[in-house]
Amino acid sequence: MAQACVLALAALASGAACAQQDEDSDSPDPASTAAQAPVRMEVSADGTLVIDPRSKVAWSRCLEGTRWNGSTCAGLPRLLTRAEAQAVAQERSQAEGVAWRLPRATELRHLVQRRAVPPGVDSALFPASPGTWHWSGTSRIHTGGVNMYNYGNVMQGSTGGMANRIATRQGWAVDMGNGDSAPVHKDSTLPVRLVRPYP
Repeated sequence: MAQACVLALAALASGAACAQQDEDSDSPDPASTAAQAPVRMEVSADGTLVIDPRSKVAWSRCLEGTRWNGSTCAGLPRLLTRAEAQAVAQERSQAEGVAWRLPRATELRHLVQRRAVPPGVDSALFPASPGTWHWSGTSRIHTGGVNMYNYGNVMQGSTGGMANRIATRQGWAVDMGNGDSAPVHKDSTLPVRLVRPYP
């Protein structure tokens, strides 16, 4: 009986070794896997847009105030208040006949490569991009629950009072150096990168 157990264990060990060899031969080479990975974003033929086919949007390659000159974004980015940024998006939409807008905070955060050293946006796709705070189109600020037993809230007859007034004075911005997002006073002046539907 002991001999049968030894033979059974030997057969199991042999089978496991064969299975491991089969797995090793079937697994692809990591270098070839990286080469086959789909490219998420691509530059347009004229070089002025960065196209994200998965999200079906096209990003302005250059910040507002700078222009693509064939090799980089030349000029200085305009620093705009949130109202000015929204007006620039509307003006560009009317001028070009395309629905340009401020990107949502989540969209901007997806541009930041957090694992890169140093983290930031891909400079091949977005040249001359500062790793600073940029305006987003996100305006809703989560102020948390309101304590209905707070005398101040009862006296104001509201469900937010001061929190609602603060929310109207702030908008969301994204730090393009690390992907953080936070509320910023709407009178702050920040750079803007617009986005539009694609195609």
